[in-house]
Amino acid sequence: FSAEQEAHALRKAMKGFGTDEDAIIEVLTKLNVSQRQQVLITYKSSIGRDLIDDLKSELSGNFERVIIGMMTPTTMYDVHELRRAMKGAGTDEGCLIEILASRTNEEIRRINENYKLQYGRTLEEDIVSETSSMFQRVLVSLATGNRDEGTYVDGALAQQDAQCLYEAGEKKWGTDEAQFMTILCTRNRFHLLRVFDAYREIANKDITESIKSEMSGDLEDALLAVVKCMRNKPAYFAERLYKSMKGLGTDDNTLIRVMVSRCEIDMLEIRREFLTMYGKSLYSFIQGDCSGDYRKVLLRLCGG
Repeated sequence: FSAEQEAHALRKAMKGFGTDEDAIIEVLTKLNVSQRQQVLITYKSSIGRDLIDDLKSELSGNFERVIIGMMTPTTMYDVHELRRAMKGAGTDEGCLIEILASRTNEEIRRINENYKLQYGRTLEEDIVSETSSMFQRVLVSLATGNRDEGTYVDGALAQQDAQCLYEAGEKKWGTDEAQFMTILCTRNRFHLLRVFDAYREIANKDITESIKSEMSGDLEDALLAVVKCMRNKPAYFAERLYKSMKGLGTDDNTLIRVMVSRCEIDMLEIRREFLTMYGKSLYSFIQGDCSGDYRKVLLRLCGG
């Protein structure tokens, strides 16, 4: 890998009349996120121009958004997406839920630090001003990045948690949502998997079915996301991708975010789950749903 070489290849693709989009896709998709950061710096030092500015002036639409996303360091990409989800009219709750329910404590800690540096106020302050009631409390809880990340399972406590969830939902009239939040947002993954098993024994149904029948709207979506991420994170993202493309029209925000943010983390697993869950490859789904350079770059990120 030579940052110098790649920087010049990118400049060449954008210089003069017309842009060589294929060359840009070729260069950027074969590099990883840290190599792309090196190219960014080298581009400035050896060519004396800002690569992001050049890309923005040459590209447009969803294709531009994917490329700029790929050029953004992982944490900053999450920070920008969270901010985008909350600024302006209307809130993109799906984006807030997806990022906060799926990132590790360490990732959330870095997101919080960078959010504050970037925007001069905390992520929590923005969440509180943009959301309300129990949904707000769940997001605030997830945004503290304070989940137990150990592997210890206390069988008796797991049983007790399952009973608590049952009594907070199915068994009583009305739902004690705070109980759900406390257990689902703080316990470690192994403990929760045991709780879900115990819950099925007690309630004769899966925890996800209970959440669907007891809650609604954003709160329901948030708690379901937490359960799905605990069980199988790649399957959660496979479902996000599927829903972003199925039916009429494409939810490009979600499609771009998941493809860009997961391509170096668990894309292989996501592809495997997608095929298992929907009987079609993610590759063929993208192929049928997108077009042009946007499609080309997403297929490269998807691989296979």
